[in-house]
Amino acid sequence: MNRLLPLLFATLLPLTHASDFKLSSPDVPADGKLAEKQVYIGYGCNGGNQSPALQWSGVPAGAKSLALVLHDPDAPVSGGWYHWSLYDLPATTSALPTNAGNSTGSKLPKGAKQGRTSFGGNSFGGACPPIGHGVHHYNFTLYALKVATLPLAEDTPPAEAEAKIKAASLGSASFTATYQR
Repeated sequence: MNRLLPLLFATLLPLTHASDFKLSSPDVPADGKLAEKQVYIGYGCNGGNQSPALQWSGVPAGAKSLALVLHDPDAPVSGGWYHWSLYDLPATTSALPTNAGNSTGSKLPKGAKQGRTSFGGNSFGGACPPIGHGVHHYNFTLYALKVATLPLAEDTPPAEAEAKIKAASLGSASFTATYQR
């Protein structure tokens, strides 16, 4: 009988499959192009520098927090370019509004933190690939984490932060958008 209890409880618990975890944006169609309002201001770019609205569903059971990474692997620097990272998002969060990545963090849920980007700041930095460098891919990845908070300092390098996020991950959802100048 004791050996049957775990099996019985496993069949009674709701299951969340990795394929149920979805991330999308009403501002950016999946596999679509970033708009000018998501383009950086600086480095020769003159966009709106606003993070797109994001929404998600199917967060894996057991998630204690969420983290988001926006990465451009096509950037002509080692390791690509990190445009935005968020962590310590409450697991109950299901969306972020347009411009949640502003420099004040005023549109983020309570407790959420913005990590260091490749631009050197701690807020959203829009697309700004070199002129003539071709199409760049912007990978938005949301991670469900098994920890409520991550031990990250405000100045943690973005690749190191992503490694810690991945190490604490229960699953992820992503979509890719493109942009070129």
